Amino acid sequence: MNYPTLEIKVWGDLACFTRPDMKVERVSYPVMTPSAARGILEAIFWKPEVRWEVREIVVLKDIRYFSILRNEVNSKAVVSTTQGWAKDDNGYFAEEDRAQRHTLALKDVAYIIRADLKLKSHATEDIAKYRDQFRRRVNKGQFHHMPCLGCREYPAWFGPVSETDQAHPINTDLGRILFDLDYEEGSAGRGKPRFFSGQIQNGVFRVPRELYRGNQ
Repeated sequence: MNYPTLEIKVWGDLACFTRPDMKVERVSYPVMTPSAARGILEAIFWKPEVRWEVREIVVLKDIRYFSILRNEVNSKAVVSTTQGWAKDDNGYFAEEDRAQRHTLALKDVAYIIRADLKLKSHATEDIAKYRDQFRRRVNKGQFHHMPCLGCREYPAWFGPVSETDQAHPINTDLGRILFDLDYEEGSAGRGKPRFFSGQIQNGVFRVPRELYRGNQ
């Protein structure tokens, strides 16, 4: 049975959907990526029997950037390093391991995510059951963990879509944009990024269905 696409409105003060090609500096794509949208949906509703396929991301507000310059440390806090500090009794001095990094984020963002909920091969229940569960969680504001707009420090608020929510009249070519990360089954480590050519037309960023072919 063909069901209508599920919708949810998300918004926040700041967002950063980081371009992986910018390396050290964090520079946001001008719009939410499909993988970021999937992350929000899974933060609200996740079950091992289902998966999300993002169809459209509707931009509700004008694209505005916000520049942040802050001090960050270069080293990661790992157990072996902290044990060395304790053994040598030298401690850790952030001033000696500090660097200034720039973030080009988005400000005052709002989107509508339209996505399909798909059953996996081992599922036994009807998809309508999971669709109803998702709608109830959205209406009640429930989530498994706090959804975010690209980075954990930028929380995403969410709720049902209203009749007054309209796409902002934006038309722009996004170039190569990140679709998602592919992980080999049974292996650990970083996933392989997949890109595609994206466009925002009349405020709607559409995700080609063929990108999900082969997903189980």
